[in-house]
Amino acid sequence: MEITEHIDALRREGALLADAAARTDLAAPVPTCPDWRLRDLVLHTGQVHRWATAYVRDGHRAPLDADGERAAWGPEPSDTALVDWFRAGHSALVEALTAAPADLECWSFLPAPTPQAFWARRQAHETAVHRFDADAAAGAEGPRVATGLALDGIDELLRGFMARGRSRVRSERPRTVLVRATDAAPTDGPGDWLLTISREPLAVVRRGSTADEAVGPVDLTLGGPARDLYLLLWNRLPASEAGQVEQAGQVEVTGDRALLDLWRETAVVR
Repeated sequence: MEITEHIDALRREGALLADAAARTDLAAPVPTCPDWRLRDLVLHTGQVHRWATAYVRDGHRAPLDADGERAAWGPEPSDTALVDWFRAGHSALVEALTAAPADLECWSFLPAPTPQAFWARRQAHETAVHRFDADAAAGAEGPRVATGLALDGIDELLRGFMARGRSRVRSERPRTVLVRATDAAPTDGPGDWLLTISREPLAVVRRGSTADEAVGPVDLTLGGPARDLYLLLWNRLPASEAGQVEQAGQVEVTGDRALLDLWRETAVVR
């Protein structure tokens, strides 16, 4: 995806999150984040937006320390001001990314063509996933993300976070998982990822179309629309408890369910 597409997604998802929060009691529980109330979700996402804005706007070359983070966040708003505070920080992030020069230099923490590309992508997905959380708290599902954004988010999660030692997904003996997006168009890029879980950090290979490449036996296959795979892999969709072939959203779960349980328990991004 292009930087402008990520910024457009960030703009859209942030507005949807704010709208969900504005029509919902901020004390409402967040089913997809059991330890949080809606106010916690909105505060967290708003602080992340301000934190990201500080890097993009001010060009910090190293991670902010605790004092720097608090300065970026600013005073914590009251409940009555929280949604407006969120909207202001979200708008500032969109503006900073839009205005950032192509040769922007600042700290980032995953490989990307440029720091601007990194922050646009990361904040688009940070906001999209938490927008789903806000919808869950509101009790009304909003629009799912587009296929292209979902595929991009799956790739960021698997090859960006999980394959770089940022998870505890491990197995005493090698186990394989095939993630297959059934709705990936040729213009969207490859829609298959082959995961190998072992004692080492997760190994991930993004594969070409199923018509071009065959795959041998795997221990678990997760197949379905990219938008549902996106949420399932971010541990936002429930999975049924019975059967060898199951449904999680519109994702078909085929094979060793214990691997999906392992993912849910250990695939955590902090």
